[in-house]
Amino acid sequence: MAKKAKVDSDICIGCGLCVGTHSDIFEFDDNGKAHAIAEGDDADVDDAIANCPVQAISED
Repeated sequence: MAKKAKVDSDICIGCGLCVGTHSDIFEFDDNGKAHAIAEGDDADVDDAIANCPVQAISED
């Protein structure tokens, strides 16, 4: 299955963990904040949600 993630840009600190580990789902915007660019496997989206140090990622 595929899940869609969303990143709260007001919370995101741009640490790059999600982009570094799941570059097929996330990339940086022009402000250095992460944003979702594609759906991802359930496990990958869940991993990004669980590992975001500021809890900026959620399921959309």
